Amino acid sequence: MSVNQEKVEILDKSYTIACPEDERHALLDSAKMLDERMRHIRDNDKVMGTERVAIIAALNIAHELLTQQQAGVGEDVEKRLQQLTLRIENELK
Repeated sequence: MSVNQEKVEILDKSYTIACPEDERHALLDSAKMLDERMRHIRDNDKVMGTERVAIIAALNIAHELLTQQQAGVGEDVEKRLQQLTLRIENELK
């Protein structure tokens, strides 16, 4: 697996991140999302300081992830996969 150096821009600062080649798009999408969140927080909440903006953005993203996990998003996907597997097995009989 090849690891490349990718440059991302977050709040007008450039960062070089080591990233496996097959995860490049995910890194760029993540950096874009973080940049958008941080800009929103900085512009709308009048939060000062890049570090503080980054911490608030990270907390918001972590909260959303935990809320989704607690809501059973993973369980719903698992249940749907089981249902699809049963349907496929029934069709193959």
